[in-house]
Amino acid sequence: MKTIAALQNLVTAASLDFEPSAAELDAIELEMPLIRAEVELLDAQIMTIDRPANELDVRRVRRARNRVMAARRDLTNRATSTLTGGAA
Repeated sequence: MKTIAALQNLVTAASLDFEPSAAELDAIELEMPLIRAEVELLDAQIMTIDRPANELDVRRVRRARNRVMAARRDLTNRATSTLTGGAA
């Protein structure tokens, strides 16, 4: 009978006990408007799961989608201008 051994190291709670770095926190802060917009869209979609969507629900979802798209655009433009040095 052959024994089966794990090929990877075990993941323990101690190995996951790290704090985020300042750069990671800055990246999260930069993406926070997009995160908030996506949460708002998810909330609007959840409200319409168990019932037919009325006109107000449709508008709420559409506006939330527009906010997500605007936040993605702003984040992409900010990242692109940072990479190119902002020279136009």
